[in-house]
Amino acid sequence: MIRTLLKLVVFMIAFNAMGQNSLEAVIKNAENNTPLLGANAIIEETNIGATANLDGQITLKNIPDGTYKIIFSFVGFVSEEVTLNFPRETNDTLQIYLQPGGEEMEEIFIQSTRSRRTIADLPTRVEVISGEELTEKGNMKPGDIRMLLNETTGIQTQQTSAISGNSSIRIQGLDGKYTQLLKDGYPLYSGFSGGLSLLQIVPLDLKQVEVIKGSSSTLYGGGAIAGLVNLISKTPGEQRELNFMLNATSALGLDVSAFYSDTYGKLSSTVFASYNLGSPYDPADIGLTAIPEFNRYTVNPRIFYEFSENTKLNVGVNKTVEERTGGNIDFLEGEDVEDPFFEKNSTNRTTLQSGLEHFWNGNNRLNLKTSFSFFDREIETGDFTFAGNQLASYNEASVVFGSEKMEWIGGVNLWVDRFEQDVLTDAPVVDYEHLTYGAFIQNNWSASNWFQLETGLRTDYQNEYGWFVLPRISAMFTISDAVTTRIGGGLGYKTPSVFTEDAERLQFMNVLPIDVSNTEAENSIGGNFDINYRTKLFETIDFTSNTLFFYTKIDNPIILENTGDGIFEYLQPEGFIESKGIEANLKFGYKDFKLFTGYTYADVKRTENGNTFEMPLVSNHRLNNVLMYELEEKLKIGLEGYYFSPQQLSDGSTGQDYWIFGLMMEKLWEDFSIFLNFENFTDTRQTRFDSIYTGSISDPEFRDIYAPVDGFVINGGVKLFL
Repeated sequence: MIRTLLKLVVFMIAFNAMGQNSLEAVIKNAENNTPLLGANAIIEETNIGATANLDGQITLKNIPDGTYKIIFSFVGFVSEEVTLNFPRETNDTLQIYLQPGGEEMEEIFIQSTRSRRTIADLPTRVEVISGEELTEKGNMKPGDIRMLLNETTGIQTQQTSAISGNSSIRIQGLDGKYTQLLKDGYPLYSGFSGGLSLLQIVPLDLKQVEVIKGSSSTLYGGGAIAGLVNLISKTPGEQRELNFMLNATSALGLDVSAFYSDTYGKLSSTVFASYNLGSPYDPADIGLTAIPEFNRYTVNPRIFYEFSENTKLNVGVNKTVEERTGGNIDFLEGEDVEDPFFEKNSTNRTTLQSGLEHFWNGNNRLNLKTSFSFFDREIETGDFTFAGNQLASYNEASVVFGSEKMEWIGGVNLWVDRFEQDVLTDAPVVDYEHLTYGAFIQNNWSASNWFQLETGLRTDYQNEYGWFVLPRISAMFTISDAVTTRIGGGLGYKTPSVFTEDAERLQFMNVLPIDVSNTEAENSIGGNFDINYRTKLFETIDFTSNTLFFYTKIDNPIILENTGDGIFEYLQPEGFIESKGIEANLKFGYKDFKLFTGYTYADVKRTENGNTFEMPLVSNHRLNNVLMYELEEKLKIGLEGYYFSPQQLSDGSTGQDYWIFGLMMEKLWEDFSIFLNFENFTDTRQTRFDSIYTGSISDPEFRDIYAPVDGFVINGGVKLFL
């Protein structure tokens, strides 16, 4: 009996094996014949599938007899369908060639590196916020760009004033003074004008935001030790564009913006205008504003003229006027308050920009650009006033020539930055005049399909701190269409300035001018390495990942110290700052759903006279999570969750960790849309679990602001597309 059963089992196994088949295939890129690591093959109406290896090879096993449709696919490529009968007459290996195509292959041209290459072809790692993501962030906070940047992996906007909202950009945990903020390649927000810049830039007229992390001084000169953020404005398209946005908040805020562009033969133009209103808001009921009272007007017309197909000119003017007051909320609401505390900022910014571009022999071109920025600001708090005006001018001539395989970029620039303080007290003024002469050369070499190299060298001469030689190098290795890696690094520098976030917290009260004779410029070295991978999981889920490892070291950092009797002086003790860590970004796409997950680990320490300690206001661990549901041109719903780990504070204590959650919705029609956002709906506030000041409300001593202070705010509005 047992022998009979064994024979039956063997027979059934053999019979079943006769009905099982296998298929081998190699999947390649049809354009360059390279294997597609991570490509997928799945047999329709079955659960049989597999993923290609490094050589593009794929094996499908246990295929029953019959006729089946097999789908070969890869992210960013057009899928291919093959119908086969099993068992096959031959067992040859299929050769599958996929054509690039689809939305994933949309080209994004990068301006920050001055090259006309797409983001996929650049050895320098550039992150771009554009399109739908830019629009969604603009809906959540239409009045400024803080949220746009703060919800990006590796970037944190640091609030420097508890009552006025002044903020700076921190990249990879380094102070805001080490990040360079540009508008269309012009450094317009440095020095005195930098403290309020994030609050005064409205995102409606932005086409994209480009972020380069790590030492980038070779690109645009000093100041980009941690990296740079380049805000790219919209330009006229083939069709007229007229957009309006009206937004209101539960904190009694109002934003009205309009953008217009059109072309009239050789002449075209854009006009952006906005009005932003804020009301005093105190959700914690402590008597101090979490959102200040402010009124801001912005207008930015630009004209573009095409002399010929090869020669184009653009000229623009930007005007921003704002009154911003925070402090005792009863006083701001008109009540009679004895000895009220307040901080009032009055600013007036005028910027003139022009650029000329001339092409010859194909992609060879000459670029000339210049800008003049006039900035006046007055800070009044109690019986103390700090005021002055800044003139900043940036002038650059550059040329691009060569071929797609070997591209050269060279140029010279002059950067003028002058500040004159209004003499209101007997204290020393902090006037300065900085002149920086620079020359740079870059080379982009496409050595092969799998290796590209970008090198650069800049030499700057600064009138007070001398010569700087800044090399940089970046390389990109295309291991396959699924895997690319980049590695790069360079040197950087930062000329000392009294206008830092530490001095901003003090409203520049009792801050002494920098002793140039006993101070050197800060110098840095940094590098990063990243790995990019994309594939399709289970034939239905688009998946991409990017992992970045970064390191930056700053020698002889300038520190603002209390030298006694409330006098603050910039000193340069022997030591250095080190920032190192990891950024990881994951993106999943399934039908109408998208999930973004980002993680940042930043270890930032300062060593001074042999002693090492953690830098304050650095969240060692951060999580960014966004789940989006989108019906194309009809509906968007997004859920966000952001985590910040405990942060070391300046007074030696440790802040509490926290989560921030948000929900956004937008319903779209052809000519208009309505949106509604529930920002921080769990009402996470520093005033709920920690204090923001000590002393009395008439003379508060503010602590570090490491968590939101405005709490749960609802905003909503309408956008018109005419």
